[in-house]
Amino acid sequence: GTDRDEVFIGRIRKDISHPNGLSFWCVSDNLRKGAATNAVQIAELLINEGAAKV
Repeated sequence: GTDRDEVFIGRIRKDISHPNGLSFWCVSDNLRKGAATNAVQIAELLINEGAAKV
């Protein structure tokens, strides 16, 4: 991993296959931004909804 949370977006273009579509290039550290961030967000949701006690 890169130990960075950034998500980089580039080459934003109009997608000619859909009238309101966009095409773009996106890169990130999937394990850090995806799995780890998702786990934290689920834990925060459970705590905020009272389903889990800290």
